Amino acid sequence: MSHPIMFDDTDPLLARLRTLVLAYPGAQEKISHGRPFFFTKTSFAVYGGAEKDTRTPFPRSLIVKPDADERHSLLCESHTYLPMYLGPAGWVGYDLDRDELDWDEVAELVDMSFRETAPVTLVRELDARLG
Repeated sequence: MSHPIMFDDTDPLLARLRTLVLAYPGAQEKISHGRPFFFTKTSFAVYGGAEKDTRTPFPRSLIVKPDADERHSLLCESHTYLPMYLGPAGWVGYDLDRDELDWDEVAELVDMSFRETAPVTLVRELDARLG
């Protein structure tokens, strides 16, 4: 059974996020469970989700896997949430649909998630690009 598409492919937030995440070494996009998943050997970012306990939808959000120290701090912020299914595995949802969105912070979260999930060779390639 296929999942219904749960995003608007013309969404400007998704377009900007795609530009950011697909610039990483080996990054690709696939649609899984109705949402864009960005991956190398495994996922490192997901566009859209819902909160685990209340099932509150966050259709214009980013789900990332931060390091353990950062995860607790992130979940204390009002614009983050524990996502269904991925939350228990250490992932955090970050609401992108807000006026005070900080794209530098989004970029940092994507970078952290990439480094947490990508193969060592791709992390080395990223570091080499950065000098």
